[in-house]
Amino acid sequence: MPHLDWTREELIVAFNLYCKIPFGRIHIRNPLIIELAQALGRTPSSVSWKLANFARLDPALQKRNVVGASHGAKAEIEIWEEFKSDWEKRTFESERLLAQVTGRVAELEDEAKVFPEGKTREAIVRTRVNQSFFRAAVLAAYGSKCCITGCSVPELLNASHIVPWAVDVKNRTNPRNGLCLNAIHDRAFDCGLLTVTPDLRVKISPKAKRGSSDVGTRELLFRYEDAPVSLPRHFVPEPEFLTYHNESIFLRS
Repeated sequence: MPHLDWTREELIVAFNLYCKIPFGRIHIRNPLIIELAQALGRTPSSVSWKLANFARLDPALQKRNVVGASHGAKAEIEIWEEFKSDWEKRTFESERLLAQVTGRVAELEDEAKVFPEGKTREAIVRTRVNQSFFRAAVLAAYGSKCCITGCSVPELLNASHIVPWAVDVKNRTNPRNGLCLNAIHDRAFDCGLLTVTPDLRVKISPKAKRGSSDVGTRELLFRYEDAPVSLPRHFVPEPEFLTYHNESIFLRS
C-alpha cells in the first residue's frame, strides 16, 4: 500500500483523539483508534503512531522525559499551535470533522433539532459539543480520578475550569485549563473556598475555616490543606491559569 500523507483534516481528528485518550492507552488495540483507522482507510498502527507523534509536543510529557515518537512532521506542530491559539474554535471544528469521518453526523443533527432554528440553536449545540470534549480530555488526562482525593466514581467527577468558561473564550476547552475534581471539591473550587496554587498544592480559604468546624468539613476540606494534587499524565495545568484562580476567585479573607 503506498504511503499517503496526512491531510490537515485527518491531523485535526487525530489530535482530537490524542486529547481524549489517556497516554498509556494509545495502542493498536484501542477501539477508538481502530474506529478512526477504519474511517480514514489507515491501519491502527498508523493512527497510534500519529498520536504518539503528538505526544512529543506535550510539555507535560517532555518534562517527564516521555517524548513520544521522535520524528514527527512539521504539520503536527502546526496543528498543535492552531489549537493552542484558539482551543474553543478548533475543538468544535475537530468534533464536527470527527463526526463526519466516523459517520456520526446524525448524532449532532439530532441534538440540534431539540432547539429552535437560528443562532441560539447553533450556540447551544456548540457549547454542548465543546463541554463534552473538555470533560473527556480532562478526565483522560487525570485517569478519571479526582486530583485531590483520588475518587474514581465517574458520576462524581467533574472537569473543573480553572479560569471560568465565560472569562477566557479561547481557552474554554483547553485541557490545561482544567482539573479533575469530585463534585464537592469542584463546587468549593468554583466558589473560591479552595484553590490549587501554581506549585500544585491545595489551599483552603480562611472563610471556609471560619464558617464551620464540624467533622464533615474537617474531613472534606481542612485535611487537604497544603496537600499536593495528583499530576495528570499530560496537559498539566497552566500556571498562568492557576495564578488567575488564586488572585481572582480564591477567597483570601
